[in-house]
Amino acid sequence: MSDYRRLYVPGGTYFFTLVTYERNNLFAEAFRAEQLRQSLRGVKKKRPFVMVAAVVLPDHLHCIWKLPPGDADHSTRWKLIKRRVTDTCGPRLHIQEWMTASKTKHRESTLWQRRHIEHRIRDDRDFSNHCNYIHYNPVKHGLVNCPVDWPYSSFHRFVKLGIYLQNWTVANPDTLNFPDLEME
Repeated sequence: MSDYRRLYVPGGTYFFTLVTYERNNLFAEAFRAEQLRQSLRGVKKKRPFVMVAAVVLPDHLHCIWKLPPGDADHSTRWKLIKRRVTDTCGPRLHIQEWMTASKTKHRESTLWQRRHIEHRIRDDRDFSNHCNYIHYNPVKHGLVNCPVDWPYSSFHRFVKLGIYLQNWTVANPDTLNFPDLEME
């Protein structure tokens, strides 16, 4: 068994990836993406963070968060968000055949993979690269031809703020230089 240790830096900026269990297309329907958004907002009210960038794809999501000064606990936030989504969507989407002894022991559902992946953003270049990765991800997965065509992305907000051009692609990346952004 691997000895995985998370990096907790108070006030840190992190890139996250969360994947649905068995790569199930949980967020293929718009109302489930909205349920995820509501879960994020609910947790954010109790445990603040700045959602800088995000994209939700049918079977996974990526985002960048800036945590408050003195606070490094992204794991509890994700636990609460995943629990809210599970409580909202879970009963209708629970697949008993996917339950294992381990999932039962850890009180898990069949909606999410157990862990989330995190990467602490190191500098401006790392930040820019991860924003580009997030916004180009729907194209990478063949869901759309251009980032602007994917509805579940902070790309549209970045365009409104003048950070990206509407026709931006990874082939013509902008140099990103922008302030802390707050998702609506």
